[in-house]
Amino acid sequence: MSANDHTTAPEDAHTGPIKTPKQLLMAVFFSFVIPVFGIIGLVYYVGLANKPAAGAANTEQAIAQRIKKVGSVEIREANRVLKSGEEVYKAQCMGCHASGAAGAPKFGDVAAWAPRIKTGFEALWSSAVKGKGAMGAQSGGDYEDVEIGRAVVYLTAAVGGNFAEPAAPAAGATAATVDTAPVAAAPSADVVAALAAASKPAAPAAAAPVAVAGAVPALYAQACAACHIAGVAGAPKFGDKAAWAPRISQGVDMLTASVIKGKGAMPPRGGSTGSDAEIKAVVQYMIDTAK
Repeated sequence: MSANDHTTAPEDAHTGPIKTPKQLLMAVFFSFVIPVFGIIGLVYYVGLANKPAAGAANTEQAIAQRIKKVGSVEIREANRVLKSGEEVYKAQCMGCHASGAAGAPKFGDVAAWAPRIKTGFEALWSSAVKGKGAMGAQSGGDYEDVEIGRAVVYLTAAVGGNFAEPAAPAAGATAATVDTAPVAAAPSADVVAALAAASKPAAPAAAAPVAVAGAVPALYAQACAACHIAGVAGAPKFGDKAAWAPRISQGVDMLTASVIKGKGAMPPRGGSTGSDAEIKAVVQYMIDTAK
């Protein structure tokens, strides 16, 4: 073995496949280009490949839900037999009124129903149709207004009320609405006594209420009296100075804003369609009676 063999062996051991600058540039170029083309090909394959999806049925259902029309037309039987008050009560009202849930007056509770009967059939019927407090319109049901009126008569009859049922619409005529004025007979003697007891004010006003626009008492009776006369769901009673004092200190504008937006169990505008000016006038009317 010669001396030259010992000197060249280490050099051969450290020699790689890249021996020139050109080869180095080509190696760097292809090390970037080949992966890029590989990624592009993979993306193209994934995007265009026709592979059956495991949840194809769910996908079709989701697409159908997204393209579903917002509105729909429901065809009802025009000549169906109207439900009786008892049928509507058992199907739609009993869930709350049998147990008194969400502040609903219990079925047969004379003390709870007395102040409501005092407001009259129209006010009770309107509240049931349009909704009041925690109760939605028709309590979430889907009945004719006259059927809801029958349910009101059935509920009040259980505590001695003697309202007449609203007349069923004639064939081909539009169903009765809450604007129809049914004839109401006088309550029984027991109800009269209960009404007298319930009508005693907790804190009588020192002076007579300030006179306001003629429409205000009507709006108050329609949208406010049902809760504020009896103090339902924490509503301050009409004319109760102690209950109204902290509220009056907030000012009429603040109270009006609360009524318009709704607060607690009270829905926006008390469930009415009164304008801002009408709401403010009613608030002022109630404030004046509690000063």
